[in-house]
Amino acid sequence: MTMPTPPTGVVPPVCTPLTPDREVDTSSLTRLVDHLVTGGVDALFVLGSTSEVAYLTDRQRTLVVDTVVRHVAGQLPVLAGAIDTTTPRVLDRARAVVESGADAVVVTAPFYTRTHPAEIARHFRLVARDCAVPVVAYDIPMAVHSKLPAELVLELAGDGVLAGLKDSSGDEGAFRRVVLGKRAEPGLAGFAVLTGSEVTVDSALAMGADGVVPGLGNVDPAGYVRLYRACRDGDWARARAEQERLCGLFGMVTVGDPGRMGGSSAALGAFKAALHLRGVIDCPATAEPQIPLSAAETERVGKHLATAGLL
Repeated sequence: MTMPTPPTGVVPPVCTPLTPDREVDTSSLTRLVDHLVTGGVDALFVLGSTSEVAYLTDRQRTLVVDTVVRHVAGQLPVLAGAIDTTTPRVLDRARAVVESGADAVVVTAPFYTRTHPAEIARHFRLVARDCAVPVVAYDIPMAVHSKLPAELVLELAGDGVLAGLKDSSGDEGAFRRVVLGKRAEPGLAGFAVLTGSEVTVDSALAMGADGVVPGLGNVDPAGYVRLYRACRDGDWARARAEQERLCGLFGMVTVGDPGRMGGSSAALGAFKAALHLRGVIDCPATAEPQIPLSAAETERVGKHLATAGLL
């Protein structure tokens, strides 16, 4: 499916199910895709942070995109992360995901090396120049240690370099500046502004965001679809109730003991444990060197699911 416009609505960053020996479980991956499609999502984003892209080998990354694109078979657009340290490596990954059939690529600022804003701008321009599909910027300073300034995002969007923004910065003020800047420029009407937050979706959509990319959407895609539709319809009371239910469900990311694991292990482990408990994937394993949840922690994930009406 070629995207006529950048994606809007609910675009979950698809988890990558793994086998106990940490290979991609393609059978579970296709069941997860069916679960998301049945939930009513508008597009799929593979090879993002929730997909554990940083932990996957190039071979595994290619297998993920090939599997999802083939299984979706044009029902929905598929965005794929081309996430790597520098421009040449990103271009290599972009070519690979486009060859696999991705409809757009999602790209962060360069990382590991320290980059100036002018170099970040050059990075996106070079990627867009040599990429055959639309480029969506991924603002995630926690991971790449550079914040994409709102002014730069709008400049690149105005120049046709960027088709959209996935904002996982947590900087609501900067996010709003992008939304307001888009609104002020008629030429940016087709530029998609997406929040990566699970817990402030109603606020972001009220600001004027075009959609949401929620990791928790793997667990409850239908809930985020209901939330998006309520906001779109202007039913803010229904939206707030759905958002608050999802906030409660998102509490599962805190079940991991911070004394023995990092936040990524806890959150991704919780999402996968929830998918396993819901019968969507066969194994809740996360990629090495992440620490797995204990049986007691997994039981607490189950309680969050039950409270949210998902078990």
